[in-house]
Amino acid sequence: MISISETAQAHFAKLLADQSQQTNIRVFVVNPGSSQAECGVSYCPEDAVEASDIRLNFNGFDAVVDAESAPFLEEAEIDFVTDKMGTQLTLKAPNAKARKIGNDASLNERVQHMLETEVNPQLANHGGQVSLVEITAAGIAILQFGGGCNGCSMIDVTLKEGIEKEMIAKFEEITGVADITEHEAGDHSYY
Repeated sequence: MISISETAQAHFAKLLADQSQQTNIRVFVVNPGSSQAECGVSYCPEDAVEASDIRLNFNGFDAVVDAESAPFLEEAEIDFVTDKMGTQLTLKAPNAKARKIGNDASLNERVQHMLETEVNPQLANHGGQVSLVEITAAGIAILQFGGGCNGCSMIDVTLKEGIEKEMIAKFEEITGVADITEHEAGDHSYY
């Protein structure tokens, strides 16, 4: 599930030597599966380990992962690197914002995954997001925008020149996209 480099393992072992005996590390994801997902590492005393936690054995310590975070930490990597700026612990979790989907995932699941992992991180820079409402029999992906995208003057460009082009290139079953968001200015608009 999680790979921890030798240098990171040595770093953790050194840090844990100053803690009470049997202290582990906990690796977790806050807001898993969302564009606000954040990964973290903390100390985990033995009495804080839950029965449902997953325990991963490493050199001189265990890494503990809660059941909710586990699917979002698949293929995660922790490293301890030294560069011109000094040393730093890095945690890369490519599935933290959206669970990895299987090869047998439905078209709806694959399109929603693309929106969550590729489109929404870009829209989040402007306070927006988009979700899939449905895919019609004709292959039109019906989308609903929210946040900063609601009422945005550039929504047509984002929809047709960005999302639609990406979606058609990625999914042969998709023939176009349509927006059902009410973009007229009013109380519902984000800005």
